[in-house]
Amino acid sequence: MQKPIFYHAGCPVCVGAESELIDLVGIENLEIVHLGEKKEQISAAEDFGVKSVPALVTSNGHVLHINYGASLEDVKA
Repeated sequence: MQKPIFYHAGCPVCVGAESELIDLVGIENLEIVHLGEKKEQISAAEDFGVKSVPALVTSNGHVLHINYGASLEDVKA
């Protein structure tokens, strides 16, 4: 995996976390996946171990769940 992947669903918690991460690491160093718009990516997020969004999958493949916006089950619905 080249870049960390930030998964979110567009809620205010997620949008705030996205803004902070972009400020911290730069947009060019981050892949952003809006699962509300790209539901076909949910299975990839689950394969990494993402349980809720917002979440950051590091370049080492570790999942960092940030705050709590929504479970992936909620995003699937």
